[in-house]
Amino acid sequence: MPTLILVRHGRSTANTAGVLAGWTPGVALDERGAAQAAALPGRLAGLPLAAAVASPLQRCQETLAPLLAARPELPLHAEERIGECHYGDWSGRKLAELADEPLMNIVQQHPSAAAFPGGESMRAMQARAVDAVRDWNARVEEEHGADATYLMCSHGDIIKAIVADALGLHLDLFQRISVEPCSVTAIRYTPTRPFVVRLGDTGDFAGLAPRADAPADRGGDAAVGGDAGAP
Repeated sequence: MPTLILVRHGRSTANTAGVLAGWTPGVALDERGAAQAAALPGRLAGLPLAAAVASPLQRCQETLAPLLAARPELPLHAEERIGECHYGDWSGRKLAELADEPLMNIVQQHPSAAAFPGGESMRAMQARAVDAVRDWNARVEEEHGADATYLMCSHGDIIKAIVADALGLHLDLFQRISVEPCSVTAIRYTPTRPFVVRLGDTGDFAGLAPRADAPADRGGDAAVGGDAGAP
C-alpha cells in the first residue's frame, strides 16, 4: 500500500495572532509561513510523488503553491474531509479566552467526548479524515501501484488524529502528538499495519529551544488547532 506524506500548512496569520481559525475564510500564510512553503520543494526534492491532495482552505493551498510550481506535472486534488475541524462557535476566537471555557478541559483530557458548539465532534473529525486517507490509499495504489508515495496538506488537529489512528492510539491520547507548521509526517501503510516513519519533521531543531514568549504553563495543555511553531 502507498506511503502517505502529511504536511501541515505553513504558519498562518491566525497562528501568530493566537486565533482558532477553523474554516474562517481569508486566513493566509504569514511571512514565515510563506518562507516555509518556499522551502518545501527543496525538502521533498528526492521524493517521487504520485499525487498531491489538499484541504480546500487557503493556507493549505498557499503552502503547496511553490511545490506545484516546481512540479507542474503533479496533480492536485482538493479534499474537504481533510479540511480543518469545524470548531463552530469557537471559530475566530482567541485561544487565550477559550482556555477558560469548561469545554477546553474536555478537549484536552477527553477529546473523544468533545463536540464544539455549532460545529462537529472530535470523533467525527477523526473519522472523516481517516476515511479520506483510506480512500486515497486505495485510489493511489490502483492508479500508481503499491509502492507509490503521495502527499496530503492538512491541519494540525487533522494530522494528529490521522497519526493517532496509525499508531493505534485512542483519540483521547492524540493531544500528546505535536506537529509544527510545515512539518512533514510520513506513514507507510501495509495490508496489516501502518508504520509511522517520520513525525513532525521540520529539519530544524529551533522549536526545541526554550521560548521566552511561551504562554504561562497550563499544566501541559496542547494548542488546539496546532501551535505556531518556532519564532
